[in-house]
Amino acid sequence: MRHLPALIVVAPLLMAFVVAAGHWLRPRICYPVTLTALGVSFLSGLGMLLQVIDSGPIEYRMAGWPPPVGIVYYVDHLSALVATAVSGVALINLMSCSAPVKAEMRGKEGAFYSLYLLSVTGLLGIVITGDAFNLYVLLEIASLTGYALVGMGSARAAYSSLNYVLIGTIGACFYLLGVGYLYIMTGSLNMADIAKLLPPLYGSSAILLAFVIALSGLFIKMAFFPLHTWLPNAYSNAPSASASLMAPLMTKVMIYVMIRMVYTIFTWDFLAKATTMLADIVVWLSVLAIVAGAVFALAERSLKRMLTFIVVAEVGYMVGGAFLGNQTGLTGAILHIVNDAAMTLCLFMAASNIFYKRGSLDFKDLSGAIQEMPWSMSALIVTGLAVIGVPPTCGFFSKWYLLLGALEAGHYGFMAALIFSSLVNTVLFFRLIEATYYPPDPQGHGHGHDEPHGHHETPAMNEAPVSMVAPLVASTAGLIVLGLATSWIVTRVITPFVALGIK
Repeated sequence: MRHLPALIVVAPLLMAFVVAAGHWLRPRICYPVTLTALGVSFLSGLGMLLQVIDSGPIEYRMAGWPPPVGIVYYVDHLSALVATAVSGVALINLMSCSAPVKAEMRGKEGAFYSLYLLSVTGLLGIVITGDAFNLYVLLEIASLTGYALVGMGSARAAYSSLNYVLIGTIGACFYLLGVGYLYIMTGSLNMADIAKLLPPLYGSSAILLAFVIALSGLFIKMAFFPLHTWLPNAYSNAPSASASLMAPLMTKVMIYVMIRMVYTIFTWDFLAKATTMLADIVVWLSVLAIVAGAVFALAERSLKRMLTFIVVAEVGYMVGGAFLGNQTGLTGAILHIVNDAAMTLCLFMAASNIFYKRGSLDFKDLSGAIQEMPWSMSALIVTGLAVIGVPPTCGFFSKWYLLLGALEAGHYGFMAALIFSSLVNTVLFFRLIEATYYPPDPQGHGHGHDEPHGHHETPAMNEAPVSMVAPLVASTAGLIVLGLATSWIVTRVITPFVALGIK
């Protein structure tokens, strides 16, 4: 149990090299080895979460070196929760992706699984590291493998990946520059040590510049509107298995880093003393992100691109909640990290199932999908209800906390944006139901619902393989379980962190 913080990262890291070598010697071992490594990571994350709930935060010293000289992994309630979510999402997605990987990346399976493990390694390391520069290194691991995972897609994926590389590199450089200013001013890279050294420097313009530059870099990496331009093309052109890994995790981990930076390294007192306007500006930018993401999603005629703009809007939910400046809003933002990761996973896995059978995700090509793929489409519809915020799904509870936080802060613009987004999501998913319910007209005159009753045949069932459907259905049921477990998650996991972050 003492070595769980190391094991959660080391298991996928070492197995990535085993998979890369195994692909040349015995390709059949790639998938089971990857599955085993992620299973170990998930159990380690779950073990850390239970240990932190029971005994408090864990400090793991790499090679025995004490901080601030050595690098430490620091696991508190927030990082344990997010690490469990990251490893769980990665594991579930892997369970469902063996068939699409064979179909879309024939001959490159070993490279894909190796990159998959390295990407998860970087994301998990970001979540549990206690060193600001080590976080940058792990961020680059996650980013570089993410660029490669996107580039393994269709012909347009290479251009999307190049755009992602250019913009992502700018974001990483901004974060690194901010850390550099912090190091110059404090002489430390350990997050806890920086937090102790910063209060006397709160009035320094260099510290304010470090905060703004690092925050800007994170906004780019999380695709916070209007810095989102890399995301829609990257996720829509990426292979199905890559998109359903990155869409639920990459933006959420960056939001975690933002919360860690604002509430653990700089603390909310810094924002209150350094500038009273910045938090309010960020919340209004979040309002813009929510509205713009919803409107852009409404304009799309492809399921996958529609989902990418829903992700952009959801980023606005979490950023706005984190900057409301009260415990309720921060609770909603953290809870939505977990809930949105689960909902986005289900959305993109359902899209992967449809693409596997249909070869297209354009609305015009989805006629009759509900009859042909009842399990996948039912899961997609239930997930849509969660995204809208219908109880008892998890999406309702995190939105409820965000709305209460906005009401408590007196930020009615943020409240209106949340309600507007939910209404637009209702339109989006009802439009999807309409596009997929009616069978295609054999004469090519559109949907068959204008014909007299009984004049068209119900399409034969043509569902995705069980290996893809079973994880999707289980994950969709998990959205309701997460909703019912909200009280436990908030009181036992989120509140201890939030109480320290905002007093």
